[in-house]
Amino acid sequence: MDETVLYDVDGRIATVTLNRPERLNAISPQLQRELIEALGRAEQDPGVHLAVVQGAGRAFSVGYDIATGGESDRMHSVAQDRDRLEDVLRAWLRITELRIPVIAKVHGYCIAGATQLAAICDVTIAAEDTKVGWGAQLPLGAGYITVFWSWFIGPKKAKELAFTVGDLITGAEAAELGLFNRAVPADQLDDVVADYARRAAKTPKDILGLQKTSVTRTQEMMGFRQAIMFGAEINAIGHEVPSVVEMRGRIKSQGLRGAIESWKAEE
Repeated sequence: MDETVLYDVDGRIATVTLNRPERLNAISPQLQRELIEALGRAEQDPGVHLAVVQGAGRAFSVGYDIATGGESDRMHSVAQDRDRLEDVLRAWLRITELRIPVIAKVHGYCIAGATQLAAICDVTIAAEDTKVGWGAQLPLGAGYITVFWSWFIGPKKAKELAFTVGDLITGAEAAELGLFNRAVPADQLDDVVADYARRAAKTPKDILGLQKTSVTRTQEMMGFRQAIMFGAEINAIGHEVPSVVEMRGRIKSQGLRGAIESWKAEE
């Protein structure tokens, strides 16, 4: 089985690279598992003070890989679907529990589940021209991504963006809204992230861990974890509404591209 994640250490900085460039780093169960394992490895290394997560090739990630266990999969029951979705969210929440900072370096595309990953990292720096999207170009569920965006950008803007399907904003707009920390010109992204990581890595590892924990605990007291986990329940219901069931049927019979084209033609 091919490695879906690459791991490298340079001094006090670990770099974890999503390594499915041929699939634009679509998030499969294997990729998510290997990513969390790599970040845990960085946390356990006494010489590593922080980790950078990036994507190989043309994109950070285009989100969940529908072909290998994505959101549109039909489960045996709503409860089983909810349980699967909760497992995915618990994995993302594991990033908040690590006692090292995790920096997301975002470029190219950052869509759907990839925005969950990018947003839940401790610091997120994106290229200004990154194409950032709420979800797939088809209505395949509800609530799962919404709770992340709502937490970071606020309810009014979250509703505005949630009510359309397939729309994109730029990395610069995502930073202005608060989903990301900041956005920089694409040709400066590597240098800006490297400089920030280098400066942060000078801080003693135990102090970094305590600083992160203080913020994470504050978020949790404000209801962050409960809000995130609630998204699984809403999405499990969303997967069973008639319009989504019909859309899954289109994907099965027409393929993803064909389903997108036929749905757009109805507008």
